[in-house]
Amino acid sequence: MDLEARAEELASDLGVDKAEVVADLQTLLEYDVPVSEAIQSLRRKYGGTGGTASVPTTSSIEAVTADLPGVSLVGTVLTRGRRTIVYDGDEQTIIEGTIGDETGRVAYTAWEDLGFSVGDTISIQNAGVREWDGEPQLNLGDTTTISPAEESLDVPFEVGGDRTLDSLETGDRGITVGVSVLECEQRTIDGRDGETTILSGVIGDETKRLPFTDWEAHTEMIEPGASVELIDCHVREHRGVPAVNIGEHTTVRQLEREVAVTDAVPELEIGEAIDAGGAFDISVVGTVIDVRDGSGLIQRCPECSRVIQNGQCRSHGSVSGEDDLRIKAVVDDGTGALMGICDRELTESVYGDTLEAAREAARDAMDRSVVTSSIVEAIVGRQYRLRGSLQIDEYGAMLTVESFDRVSTAPTELAQTALAEVGR
Repeated sequence: MDLEARAEELASDLGVDKAEVVADLQTLLEYDVPVSEAIQSLRRKYGGTGGTASVPTTSSIEAVTADLPGVSLVGTVLTRGRRTIVYDGDEQTIIEGTIGDETGRVAYTAWEDLGFSVGDTISIQNAGVREWDGEPQLNLGDTTTISPAEESLDVPFEVGGDRTLDSLETGDRGITVGVSVLECEQRTIDGRDGETTILSGVIGDETKRLPFTDWEAHTEMIEPGASVELIDCHVREHRGVPAVNIGEHTTVRQLEREVAVTDAVPELEIGEAIDAGGAFDISVVGTVIDVRDGSGLIQRCPECSRVIQNGQCRSHGSVSGEDDLRIKAVVDDGTGALMGICDRELTESVYGDTLEAAREAARDAMDRSVVTSSIVEAIVGRQYRLRGSLQIDEYGAMLTVESFDRVSTAPTELAQTALAEVGR
């Protein structure tokens, strides 16, 4: 049934104007409220009784799909967290996490505190179902009934929010991690309530490093070198990788112990990393096959740091540019290709001299491209190991490079690899 038909049926049932119902229904759906929840909300708004609900399907979790109008099931609460959202123009705190049984686990959102805790095995009657990030999610609303289950379940999942960084997945809620803060910067953004100060950077533990965002700016606790416990976080996708989000309901606690951080970096094939949609803190090995325009001695806008052309910035017009060094290297390993972006420090290392020396070389030759030519001669056709974070966007696959190291392979090893490839 389409939106118009649903609205007409609802307006007729409630005895109100159809156009008003359509507008209200569209607003709720724009906030990702499930249709069933939206209809119940409008029934309450216009004084309806709640209507005749569909009979919910009694289900195991593995059988829950987004096209079911409602489900009833028994499950164990694996995680539980809080988050504040804007709903119908007002702020509302929701409860969210995951529930599991012997067959699987599913995310849930409760629009009010229904009185269950982590580890409880509960019977859920008449939960709504919607799709979120391609997966079904339970919606526990006004029509949902929660009660203790008669028997506990033996679920094959970890109960509780304690996690290591390598176990996190996009969509995780109510998690707790003990981490070391590796990088941290403070910046101001335009938030829903105006200008907001946030912290962002990199955290790590014994298993992995991941990006984080602290929307509450715990500047006294979260700083480079600090070891902290983050209680009640959630995980969002950031440039194709999980990112830890610290919100207003997160508790930040200083740890007495120092959290050790792994030095290990997963080495992936370029094609594998691209197929994953992005990756954080990885290494790839490939051959530099090209150095793109915009490499070498470049100029940046003093206002926004964008690269400028002929003294013109796309945002600030005519400006007096500031010199910088950069490499945009195309790297291929046979499974795929990416663009490796090296900053000034790495470019100086590859170029073999400083920014000032590059300026002098350009002045002597009266041609800034001599710097690029030197870089091309130094790296094209050679094999390198690049470490950094990969993001995929409309411009392709780009690796922000943290290290750029030459790989020296013995001729015999190269020959053996080539023969093996031919023999396949």
